[in-house]
Amino acid sequence: MKIFIVDDSALVVERVRDLLSNIEGLELIGQAANANDAVEAIEILKPDVVILDIRLNGGENGMNVLERIKKEESPPVVIMLTNYPYPQYRKKCRELGAEYFFDKVTEIESFVRVLRILAKDPSQGELPL
Repeated sequence: MKIFIVDDSALVVERVRDLLSNIEGLELIGQAANANDAVEAIEILKPDVVILDIRLNGGENGMNVLERIKKEESPPVVIMLTNYPYPQYRKKCRELGAEYFFDKVTEIESFVRVLRILAKDPSQGELPL
């Protein structure tokens, strides 16, 4: 399963890379720190899953990226992974099409569990947590 990370924190990207390396069947195919680079790369690389932060470098945020990539013909599964787990953001991301929404601090175990399940069967779509 091909994964693309969109986060402007090098530390977070490194941590997610480490987590991904422990899950068989996952391949990190790219990363971006801002919205425009992310959308462009996602359109070209066509990942199965995008791990997306809300806050990004540049003028747009992760919700803008989410909205743009979910308009594609075969959009990827989107996992929001953020330090901004506020209910209004969770609700908005769900409305825009994110299948998952996790707090980087308190929900990392659930995030990893979903990645393990998706690695075995990417067609799972949204899983009950």
